[in-house]
Amino acid sequence: MELKDKIPPHNLDAEQAALGAILINWDALGNVVSFLNQEDFYNQQNQLIYKAIKKLSVDGVRGDLLTIIEELKKSGELEKAGGMSYVSSLFDVVPTSANLESYAHIVHDLAIRRNLITISQEIKAESFDETKSCRAVLEDCEKKIFDITDANQTTQIKFMQDVITKSIEMIDARYKNHNALSGIPSGFNDLDTMTNGFQKGEMTIIGARPSMGKTALALSMMEHIAIEKNIPCGFFSLEMSAEQICQRLLSQVARIQSQKLRSGFLKIEDFKKLQDAAGRTFNAPLYIVDTPNMKLLDLRAMARRLKANQKVEIIFIDYIGLISSEQDGLPVYEQQSLISKSLKSLARELEIPLVVLCQVARDAEGNEPTLNQLRGSGSIEQDADMVMFIHGDRKKTAGADSDGEENAGVLDRKLVVAKQRNGPIGDVDVLFISSYTKFENKSRERE
Repeated sequence: MELKDKIPPHNLDAEQAALGAILINWDALGNVVSFLNQEDFYNQQNQLIYKAIKKLSVDGVRGDLLTIIEELKKSGELEKAGGMSYVSSLFDVVPTSANLESYAHIVHDLAIRRNLITISQEIKAESFDETKSCRAVLEDCEKKIFDITDANQTTQIKFMQDVITKSIEMIDARYKNHNALSGIPSGFNDLDTMTNGFQKGEMTIIGARPSMGKTALALSMMEHIAIEKNIPCGFFSLEMSAEQICQRLLSQVARIQSQKLRSGFLKIEDFKKLQDAAGRTFNAPLYIVDTPNMKLLDLRAMARRLKANQKVEIIFIDYIGLISSEQDGLPVYEQQSLISKSLKSLARELEIPLVVLCQVARDAEGNEPTLNQLRGSGSIEQDADMVMFIHGDRKKTAGADSDGEENAGVLDRKLVVAKQRNGPIGDVDVLFISSYTKFENKSRERE
């Protein structure tokens, strides 16, 4: 028998057993309602009965034979659901509700298999359609698979006994090593004291007006994390090429003016410093993705690969306003909201910190930025676990690079931690060395 002639995977006995168990013990519905959906049932009659059960649950009505039949009558679907005789027969399918979760998982897992079969057929058809670009077909395939993955991330109840045991173990470990940070160090001592480092599963927003040094701050942090601490780090650069990022890193590490690297006017001693910097950077576990206007799904897919293959422990994204949403028809505000929520869920899924750069509104020019000035969507402020702004007096000089950074001087800057879900807020004084486009601790001697 050919594959197309096979009956899709299903188990009618398990479907009836699941419904019967719910009818016997209405309270057991709470154990499966978080993952068992109406569409998971292969049989249409069973679909309609479960739909009525969920409707009663939402309305706060305790279901029994009478109320379920009444709900099916009200929706005009009693006959399609097999009539009173079929609904009544479900009470006799199983003796108890003890195995409800097992029945429900069988129904749910087979539904996933049916969805995968449907998607594989669609992918096959699209692959034969030469009017669509190969890239468009790949994006559509990834989206379909990820939609199934996201839809099947079920909520789990954690018992307090388990949670408190793990929490005490974490506190005890911190006590025994109280000088160590619980998260990944940023390289800025006062900031790390305030935040305890970048925490797993959290999204941090770094906001500033253009040319205030968002990329420079991210690269300064990355230099400390990947080069000094040897912690695998991913960097999504949606604005600059990998070569530009590399040149800025070399300027920071070698402490050679970035303008010299761009112009080529180097001294002999600069080459020695550059060679040493290249040697330190060469084996650093730093991975750069420099796709402009990257699609959200592509970014999520690449982030998963970086975590799985390169074992990255933190990812920087420069910057959120350049990420493209697949839903182009939505207003910009809604697209940014969707992107923000997706990045936050990605941080939790991968269990690593995501540090996302973001522009702030024009009215913040010259003033200390506030949370409501994050450009794009109020959702960014809500979804972020931590928000910090770069603030300071902007000095304009005769020479400025393509990113608008000043080319001379050491400038006072302030990192304003305006939101921190699990810690204090406040200001951290830092130095911006404009000739290297590099941030450093304020305590470091000016050069």
